[in-house]
Amino acid sequence: MFGIVRPCDHRLADGLKAEWTAHLCGLCLALRSDHGQFSRIVTNYDGLIVSVLTEAQLERADVRRRTAGPCPLRGMRTAPVARGEGARLAAAVSLVLASAKVRDHVADRDGLLGRRPLAAAARRVATGWDRAGARTGAELGFDTAVLVDAVDRQPGIEALAGPGTPLLTVTEPAETATAAAFAHTAVLAGRPGNSAPLAEAGRLFGRLAHLLDAVEDQRADEASGAWNPLTATGTPLTEARRLADDAVRGIRLALRDAEFTDGRLAHVLLAHELRISVDRAFGATACGHLARGGQDGTGGPPPQGNPYAGQGPGAYGPYGSNNPHGGGQPGMPGGPGGPGGPPGPVPEPPKPGRRGFWAGCAVFVGLCCTCKLCCAKEYEGPWSRKKREGCCRDCDCDCGNCCDCCGCDC
Repeated sequence: MFGIVRPCDHRLADGLKAEWTAHLCGLCLALRSDHGQFSRIVTNYDGLIVSVLTEAQLERADVRRRTAGPCPLRGMRTAPVARGEGARLAAAVSLVLASAKVRDHVADRDGLLGRRPLAAAARRVATGWDRAGARTGAELGFDTAVLVDAVDRQPGIEALAGPGTPLLTVTEPAETATAAAFAHTAVLAGRPGNSAPLAEAGRLFGRLAHLLDAVEDQRADEASGAWNPLTATGTPLTEARRLADDAVRGIRLALRDAEFTDGRLAHVLLAHELRISVDRAFGATACGHLARGGQDGTGGPPPQGNPYAGQGPGAYGPYGSNNPHGGGQPGMPGGPGGPGGPPGPVPEPPKPGRRGFWAGCAVFVGLCCTCKLCCAKEYEGPWSRKKREGCCRDCDCDCGNCCDCCGCDC
């Protein structure tokens, strides 16, 4: 599972957890029904938002559910899952975007895809996903060519980007693709008046997804020499944070202009969970509503550096001369790691790099079969190796009701 919207159980109250699971499983089963068992590996948290938005605009009589059989991700339990055009559109969009990701890995010769036979097989899989997504999209009246065109334009934009290039120039293809997908949910639901506000929400969601991915991967990209939009354009994290905060606010305003039959889950995911995703990506607290992204309330990341800076040589900092427990710089007498001082800090082991596409698929299957994707407190992402949390884990965070702390009046 991948995506920027990963809600905690305690924030999905009043039956919203069951609704969220129904859309996640509905996306997975729509992929299997329309495109085969192997296509289920592209199931992702963000793709289900397309299904959520479609259903939020439907009359209650038009909302459809079916009972799905036992699944390892649900602890071998049955469950009602979403069905219908929203889930199928989410499946088509996920397939086309996943095929673009595969082609990108092939072009970069990542991991095992650096070998010609595996690269050729991956290209065939990506081509098949493109055709399958286009076929389902056509049945739903959605032209996936807009997604393919956006993906195809991305490498050219990145090649021309350099210091001083506006960051929003780089995020434009992602914005265009998600705007088209979000707007088409209004068509499927028979609410054409919602197309414009949902297109705006989708545009900002695509911008936010690109920004957060760049922030989370910046250090790893610098270490591996991979291209990163923040590094390439010289955009500081403070500016990236400002753009992310503006996108979250813009999505909330766009949702207010749309007409929903039951928009509770869509509101929680797109108004509240996105704020938490931003805080998580920029290293802020899990619930950063009070400071709006930073401990200083400026919208930037938490302040870095020495908290004792500027206090003079007699300060009571951990290395100050007035420290009653001993002073000295690291490695010096009385300092950490020095004679008469406490042991020095243990260096962190080097972080492993990303897995290749096929190796990640193998790990993904193992996580599915052992239920870790669903129930584990923490597991290692199959491709990114980042720490993830199981979607049905028992979380001990102090989440409460986000509406009580974010100033939301809708």
